Amino acid sequence: MKLMTCPINGARPVSEFLYGGEVRPMPDPTTTDDRTWAEYVFYRSGIPDIKTEWWCHTPSNTWFLAERNTLTDEIIRTYLYGEEVA
Repeated sequence: MKLMTCPINGARPVSEFLYGGEVRPMPDPTTTDDRTWAEYVFYRSGIPDIKTEWWCHTPSNTWFLAERNTLTDEIIRTYLYGEEVA
């Protein structure tokens, strides 16, 4: 069984988690053009890399960030928003 560590509840089965997407800087919606906004909404980089992603532990509704190697699917670390500095 694959486990993921929730920063609040500890190691839990990965089936208890919901993927929320890669963390990316959002362009200013009041000043950006339609093309840039569409690229932000619809396009993602599929290049394998270490990415920061949003995840939710669904039983506790705890949203947190995970750094994950998308090539090996290894979870490097998990932390709450605001605790980015290691």
